Amino acid sequence: MPIRAVLWDIDDTIFDYAGADHTGMRLHLEGVGLPGAYATVDEALAAWKAITAVHWARVAAGETDFLGQRRDRVREFLSRPLTDDEADDWFAGHLTHYEAAWRLFPDVLPVLDRLASGYRHAILSNSSSENQHRKLTALGVRDRFEAMVCAVELGVSKPEPGAFHAACAALALEPHEVAYVGDEPDIDASGAVAAGLTGIWLDRRGRGGRPDLVTITGLDQLPGLLAGDTRFGAPDTFG
Repeated sequence: MPIRAVLWDIDDTIFDYAGADHTGMRLHLEGVGLPGAYATVDEALAAWKAITAVHWARVAAGETDFLGQRRDRVREFLSRPLTDDEADDWFAGHLTHYEAAWRLFPDVLPVLDRLASGYRHAILSNSSSENQHRKLTALGVRDRFEAMVCAVELGVSKPEPGAFHAACAALALEPHEVAYVGDEPDIDASGAVAAGLTGIWLDRRGRGGRPDLVTITGLDQLPGLLAGDTRFGAPDTFG
């Protein structure tokens, strides 16, 4: 049966999260100063990125909630105890700059336009619905997706099959009728395949090394892939 819907990841797939987060924190540190634990801004930014990854994994594992991970990231980054209000106040400065830097990747709107008439579209994210709804609305694309399923409210995260199945259920489609596009090879593409969907790894950085996955390096390749073009590692029966 052909693919009838595309299920999308958000951060670093359609939205340049890494770029916005990097810009937001750099500008925030220019205002509040460099924490004493770091010799350079680049060192601080690398630490912030690593700390963020650790605490988002805690959210996915159900060990903390959305606000909790924000506060714990700040405490670890600054290497000092803070009340919730103090951590929230510090993060708010970063948030202002981060949100000002929100951008879609340039290939997103052209591809959504090309696929609009042939496929249904929905979101599956490991973040919260409130956060991602606000983000997609600000970016002007929330109405492009008929459903949005987020792990924080769902209680199960990618790559667990239940997360992908919940998103398919929101579309009233079977997993084999849905393709999932995301920037993480294991959490997104491999997880989707294990759940019975067609998983597509969007390898924007050209990391490679995953011949087991259907891979594209830009969204401009997606329409051809969905139409059955096998140049990007799709099996001959794709679509």
